[in-house]
Amino acid sequence: MRKPTAQKRHLQRGRKRSGKVRLLRRKSCEHPVVSVIIPAMNEQKTIGHVIREARRVHEACEVIVVANGCTDRTAEIAAAMGAKVLQFEQPLGHDAGRTVGAEAASGQALLFVDADMKVGHEHLRPFLNAVLNGTDVALNRYRGLVRLRQVHPVVLAKHTLNSTLKRPDLSGASLTAVPHAISRRAADIIGTANLSVPPLAQAIAIRSGLKVEAVHEVPVGRLNRRRSKLNGRDLLSQVVINDHLQALAWYLSQTDPRAGFSDLGRNRNRVGR
Repeated sequence: MRKPTAQKRHLQRGRKRSGKVRLLRRKSCEHPVVSVIIPAMNEQKTIGHVIREARRVHEACEVIVVANGCTDRTAEIAAAMGAKVLQFEQPLGHDAGRTVGAEAASGQALLFVDADMKVGHEHLRPFLNAVLNGTDVALNRYRGLVRLRQVHPVVLAKHTLNSTLKRPDLSGASLTAVPHAISRRAADIIGTANLSVPPLAQAIAIRSGLKVEAVHEVPVGRLNRRRSKLNGRDLLSQVVINDHLQALAWYLSQTDPRAGFSDLGRNRNRVGR
């Protein structure tokens, strides 16, 4: 099965890892069952709460904070709390911290959360428990706001990808959204480099026959902070939509121009005669 190379993807998305990386002081479980991966960029106000809740998901837990171009005390606070901190002076790019964290993780399960989102451990454990009980990819069941006159294009992209992957049962569940967890087996099959493009990772997981399930709902729509726009444009939304287009293009390359769907009996050879 062909997978996009990390080099090509970084060129397309501008996610080239740059800057100096430093591993700060750490105190971690020697043989972790779960690695909690927390990408962070200037989240000193919330990082402490996120780390504390992450540690409560399992007694054998390591916490990895990817300090992604932080200019505040995020990395310092995380290190003081005993997390393994991977610090980059320059921003890596959106979602690249997931790849960096996964490559440094040693747990049987990888749980991904965001540093700016306060989610209690009781809402994190269902994702971990699902993976420890045989699920390869445990998704947030949150599907987005769909009962609107005009549905957000990111929500439409998620539903479209799942339908194309022949998994309409997943609705709008997506690796784009946290929290979610994956097994070590899933990380190896998907390829940690592909975790930087979550919809692509999801497409690879489903195409590879991994067990992908939406296991628990965390209302991230309410928890996500509002981000500034540039000239009225939501640049992050465009990045996420492009991710889904990349995933669809990859899936078509693995199947056929109709993504494996039938042509409903049309006899196109006779068209125009």
